[in-house]
Amino acid sequence: MNRRVDLRSDTVTRPTPAMREAMAHAEVGDDGFGEDPTVNALEARYAALVGKDAALFVPSGVMANQIALRVLTKPGDVVVAGRNQHVVDFEMGAAARNASVQFATIDDDRGVVDVEAVAEVIHAEGHHRPHVSLVSIENTHMPSGGTPWDVASLHALAGVLEGRSLHMDGARLFNAVVATGVSAAEFAAPATTVMSCLSKGLCAPVGSLLAGTSEVIALARVERKRLGGAMRQAGVLAAAGLVALETMVDRLGEDHRRARALADAVAARWPESKYDPSSCRTNIVAFTHPRAREVVAALAERRVIGDTLASTRVRLVTHAEVSDDDVDFVVDALGSIA
Repeated sequence: MNRRVDLRSDTVTRPTPAMREAMAHAEVGDDGFGEDPTVNALEARYAALVGKDAALFVPSGVMANQIALRVLTKPGDVVVAGRNQHVVDFEMGAAARNASVQFATIDDDRGVVDVEAVAEVIHAEGHHRPHVSLVSIENTHMPSGGTPWDVASLHALAGVLEGRSLHMDGARLFNAVVATGVSAAEFAAPATTVMSCLSKGLCAPVGSLLAGTSEVIALARVERKRLGGAMRQAGVLAAAGLVALETMVDRLGEDHRRARALADAVAARWPESKYDPSSCRTNIVAFTHPRAREVVAALAERRVIGDTLASTRVRLVTHAEVSDDDVDFVVDALGSIA
């Protein structure tokens, strides 16, 4: 039996035939000189979607986050972030290396950060603590299970920043859009900068976008160059990104529905984990198990490929290459684990 269902991440998605066609016929120019028309169109499209003045096309979400840190902070500054956020835990310490900042991390186990906890860190400046220049949030919040933020909470958070910047790591922002019915622009309105990945659930092969004011994005363009991210005839890649934004957002609801079916199966299989399947609102099933690595290994024996976030945390991610039939296959595999 050659069947294999890969639930490690939505980054394993491959470009659609429409994307490959668009890439093959993309109009290109030198993006280093700002002359690639397809890149320019992609940046303008994303900026419009998130309600910002301008946007910048970069190779990866990590680079987008790192550029935001470099333009919105100074060396030695404090960035307030959830302790489990991607920019804290999953970027190989890049913030210290690239921006020379330090994190003040606060609880985000439920996917959001407490506004009063953020305000407390900010007010600590008055007691000989380092300057807080930026607060970073993640929407959706991957480690908690793809949790989308509430817009009212975002505005409440922005209200305590006292002029400081807010960066939204929206790698899966469009999952939040589809899950909640809230537009990308509404989500991004309180944020100084917002980034989104094209290469996760949207299936493009490469690329992320960072948006903000024209002034911030002009600075970001310089930092992209410094980090080696300036590309030349990148319209070949941007063409796939345009197709992704136009054709792949609405179908994310299918991923969410399939993830919820897996969440129900996990909760039924391991009730002692106290996993609440209703917490699965997008495409990520993340649950606690005392032997997470053994669970993943047992699934692999059954040709279901999952991943761990920690020694006691399992992650299963649905995406465009997972069908309803695949979900049934995974549910059977979960039920067969001793």
